[in-house]
Formats: sequence, C-alpha cells, structure tokens
Amino acid sequence: MHHNFLFDLDQTLLDFHASEYKALGIVLTVNGLPFSDEIYQAFKAYNKSLWLELEKGTITRTELFTRRFEDVFRRCGGETYGLDPLQVNDDFIRTMSVNGVPMKGAPEFLRKLKTGIPDAGIYIASNGATVNAKGRIASTGLDRYIDGIFVSEDMGAAKPSAAFFEFILERIREPRESCIMIGDSLSSDMLGAKNASMASVWFMPEGDVSAAVKEYEIDYCASSFDSLYSILAGWAAARDSGRKAVFTASDACS
Repeated sequence: MHHNFLFDLDQTLLDFHASEYKALGIVLTVNGLPFSDEIYQAFKAYNKSLWLELEKGTITRTELFTRRFEDVFRRCGGETYGLDPLQVNDDFIRTMSVNGVPMKGAPEFLRKLKTGIPDAGIYIASNGATVNAKGRIASTGLDRYIDGIFVSEDMGAAKPSAAFFEFILERIREPRESCIMIGDSLSSDMLGAKNASMASVWFMPEGDVSAAVKEYEIDYCASSFDSLYSILAGWAAARDSGRKAVFTASDACS
C-alpha cells in the first residue's frame, strides 16, 4: 500500500514571499510604476486577506486578481491610465512562475522522503494559479520528486473544502487512510484535512499551538524538515505494522 504525502506548496516547500517580492518588483517597474518594500508589504497583507475571502467563498478568483492590483495601482499613485489590473496580474503570475525559490532544506528533504520511505507518493495540494505553481516547481527542480500536482484552479474546488480532497483521492485512486496533509495554513491546510477526515501535520506552527491543535484536530506538528521527516517516517511505518505512530515530545504538537 502506498503512503501518500499531500504537501501544500507555499511556505511549506517553496518560499512564496521571495518569489512574490521579486516578481512584483519586475512587473511594476516594467509598467513604469514605483516599487518599494512598503508597497510590497501592503500588497502582501491585502493579498492574504483576499485569499482568506476566497477560501470562505465570498469572492471569486477574478475578483481577487482584479482587486489586488487595483489596490497596488492606488498605492503607487502617478499615471496608471491604460493599465488593466487583470493583464498586470497575468504578467505577475507568469513572472513568478519562472522565479521559484525553495524553502531552505526542501530539496534534500524531498529526496530523502522519496528514497527513504517505501512506496512514498508525493503530491502537491495547493490553492492558486496552475501556471504559477507548476512553473515555480519546475524552476527549482523539485518536480523530479513529485508524483502529481493538484491546484485549485484546475479542480473546481479549493482548500479547505472536502471536495478538493475528494478530487485528489479519485485521481490517485487511493483510500484517505493512506494520505496525510502537510501544510502551514490553519484555515486552508489543517481545516481542509479536518473536513476531509484526513491525517495532518501542521508545519512551522506558531501562535497558540494547543488551541489550534484542538480546534482543527491536528495530528502532528513539525518545526523543521528533520522533525517532519521523522513524523512522516513514523506514520508510514505505523501504517505498515497496523499500529498508531508514537513520537517524542519534540515531534508531537504541544
């Protein structure tokens, strides 16, 4: 039986913010607009709030893409007549897609996971734009370790909906008990795993960890790739032997 590892992409395997910063600077400069750390930080904060609205179903993807660059235009000031926010958004996504930045240690971790755990299936389970996700993965070389990429744009559903995970299960033809979701987001990854009745690992937890673990029914927490590998190897070995995985205090959520 396969052990299927479903990974969120951004801030789990790829440094989204590094790619985002570089791409936004390139696109604004090409269009004759100013770029600064202040503009980027404002874009980052507003963009995050829009993605949360999308997860709740209160806005569409088109509204998200339009509004985030309309806000950038306002902050840049100056002459922005003639600039189409959706066209600039498309340029931004394409620019990001060739500027992937792996999280430190991610390539080594995936290689170890692929070679060290028997019958490991490694999949990406991400909200976002397909060209952006696939392009950044390919630009870093991480695609050599990945068995499949599932992006919400192609699926008609997004995390945290159970439908997103049901689509993946149908495509890989594996039972949910063989899958574990790994990601950094409570509202997307951990809530999604809970909605899909799937095991989960909260990667790089922060804030009130105990409260979050209880609310989202999180199984494991990992604060480094070394810790994450130990958890996933233990989970896989336990499934093979028919027992529950047991971890040290440093591996478990506290």
